[in-house]
Amino acid sequence: MECVEKSIEVDAPLQQVYNQWTQFEDFPKFMAGVEEVHQIDNKRLHWVAEIGGKRKEWEAEIYEQAPDEKIAWRSTSGARNFGVVHFKPLDANRTEVHLKMNYEPEGVSEQVGDMLGVVGRRVEGDLKRFKEFLQERQKESGLARIDSSRRTNILD
Repeated sequence: MECVEKSIEVDAPLQQVYNQWTQFEDFPKFMAGVEEVHQIDNKRLHWVAEIGGKRKEWEAEIYEQAPDEKIAWRSTSGARNFGVVHFKPLDANRTEVHLKMNYEPEGVSEQVGDMLGVVGRRVEGDLKRFKEFLQERQKESGLARIDSSRRTNILD
């Protein structure tokens, strides 16, 4: 299992940054190689992406979510991965997004790409594009908002 960890500062308030990140179906707009993310329900997502030149599909579950703080996920089928995204206010209009992801490279091309740091650069680029996507819009897309007064741990 390999690990990549990256952070970025976004010039937007915490709640706005968190709200946009939870618009999972917008991920293809800023994540390289991600073709589609379909939100099945509040806890499950279906992903379609091109990784190492191959089309892959998998399902993931959000197993822990603390609104305006973090989202933790793990794959339940297909490409093996898990991770957590933390959101930290830096001031009233700046937020740090910190992503830590573990994944299992499959096949020689993914293993070579991993050794060359391809995944780390891809994640870094995704975070930069997320920042640009949100800052250009000046507001989050979508309407859904989880009650931020509740902390949810789906495993409990």
